[in-house]
Amino acid sequence: MSHISFSEMKIWKECSYRHKLEYLDGLRSFEGNEFTAFGTAIHSYCESALVKEVKNPSELFQKEFVKEVEKLLKKDIELDQKLLNQMEGQGEGILPEILPSFKDCFGNFKVLKTEEMLYEDIDGHEKKFKGFIDLVIQTEDGKIHIIDHKSCSWGWDMRKKSEPMITYQLTLYKHFWAKKHNVDPENIETHFALLKRTAKKNRVEIFRVTSGPRKTASALQVLDQALKNIEAGRSIKNRLSCNNYCPFYNTENCL
Repeated sequence: MSHISFSEMKIWKECSYRHKLEYLDGLRSFEGNEFTAFGTAIHSYCESALVKEVKNPSELFQKEFVKEVEKLLKKDIELDQKLLNQMEGQGEGILPEILPSFKDCFGNFKVLKTEEMLYEDIDGHEKKFKGFIDLVIQTEDGKIHIIDHKSCSWGWDMRKKSEPMITYQLTLYKHFWAKKHNVDPENIETHFALLKRTAKKNRVEIFRVTSGPRKTASALQVLDQALKNIEAGRSIKNRLSCNNYCPFYNTENCL
């Protein structure tokens, strides 16, 4: 392919052999589940609610959720109806907290873009970096804020909030967005917005992720290493990453 995404880079970092199976051999088998359907639906609602007033939040969320579920059913993916019913109620609990949480965190803000596509040159390589930023806003102080929505169960602990291979996503988004718009990175801040399905309160948590020059250099170094190894055709099984989350775990493709 002519590009690389953060998710591809992350898979390469975890196990370059899995990357080979998925991206070079074309064996990607995961097509979604209940959690991806919920995540897509709640993301769609966030985009709408932050841009304009939504008169019937429940109706919009339910419509998007049903649409995503139907896509999975058309692919003959078996779904847990009990879990889907629970997710409907969990989504309803998140909706009223989204806009107030953003106002509490950012005050008055202007939405610059939702689902902004990045397709930018990578220094030293022919491939481009491809990504989609969930939300870009500007606050009254002139700061630009890049935000990525993450649906989850109860939330993230401090270890996960600071995990490099999670936070590098925002670091790279910031770097390439600044490059695309010719904006000083010092004027850009990055945040994750957690949308918590099973939390009893504070169902929307927005927290800042620092992405200074040193961290940006580290993220770009991982990106550079991934591209060099992919281009060289090097792929090694990382047995330390073997677990049930890998679609090839204990299959004929990876024994």
